[in-house]
Amino acid sequence: MRRNWWNHSRTVVLIWALSFSVFLLLLRLMMDAQNRSSLIAESQGGKVSDRMRREMLYDKMEKDLDKHGAVFLKHGETSQSLSLLELFTLVDGVVTPVLKAANPPVRANVLYLSPTYSKPLAEAVRQVFSPYFDKAIWFQNSSLYHFSMFHASHHISPVLASDSEIDAEAAAVKGVTQGICPLRIILDRVVLTSTGVLLGCWQVVSGTDPISVRAELKKALPCAPEKQLYDAAILHTSFARLLGPPTTSSVDKAAPSLQLQFFHELVARVNNQIRGFEATVSELWYVVEYDVLALALDGRMEVRRFELRCLGSGS
Repeated sequence: MRRNWWNHSRTVVLIWALSFSVFLLLLRLMMDAQNRSSLIAESQGGKVSDRMRREMLYDKMEKDLDKHGAVFLKHGETSQSLSLLELFTLVDGVVTPVLKAANPPVRANVLYLSPTYSKPLAEAVRQVFSPYFDKAIWFQNSSLYHFSMFHASHHISPVLASDSEIDAEAAAVKGVTQGICPLRIILDRVVLTSTGVLLGCWQVVSGTDPISVRAELKKALPCAPEKQLYDAAILHTSFARLLGPPTTSSVDKAAPSLQLQFFHELVARVNNQIRGFEATVSELWYVVEYDVLALALDGRMEVRRFELRCLGSGS
């Protein structure tokens, strides 16, 4: 009788365990379905879709290094189709930008990140990468951290403008900033691209979304190139650019898969330090770059700074 009781109890436990497992499976399927429905709903419009669009874009950027490999180890190109060998050289063992006159000058509109926020970010990046890339890295000037928004003219599709036309463009941009609200942003992640650019990818917590900022700038600058350099949703800033292999000889001579693993580990260290960092962006700059990539390479430029006033309904 005791044996029958034990067999009966064991059967009950097994049935209960099986039922519970089925329940968990169904619950997981239901949650996955809800998540898929949520993603579909978010992609169909509204402010949430802007966030999801950036999320998908950053996911793609994050996979770029694995997909294409470390192209920068072979002196690849920038995201703007410029060769790294054209942009940097070594002078007395120091990485130095090769400044070339932009003819005609590039006219860019960028959101500016104050040194209050940029300096701690720059320090974290230097702390992680400097020991391994002594003479093979260019650190973005932390006083010039910015988010590229919209070009009135760029080197791929130059748009000529007289001094008076440039003044008119700047005035039109100033008008746009009256209706743009300051952006409270959070660092979603840091990624390293196959071309060696270490990027901070951000999300918007509040304020005018970059998609709306670019749309307003496009309306204000009707002569601007139709094809812009970046996706309308992106909000990113360059922290550094890797120009060659690390100084660690074992990594330099390692198989490509081990090199990628090393780069991923460095990026993970940076993310552990600064992912989730919050900042407020309250200025937009209209910049005339007299040198190619002047903002990125500390070149010659003329800056007109405009405060985001939030006087309209841009939020």
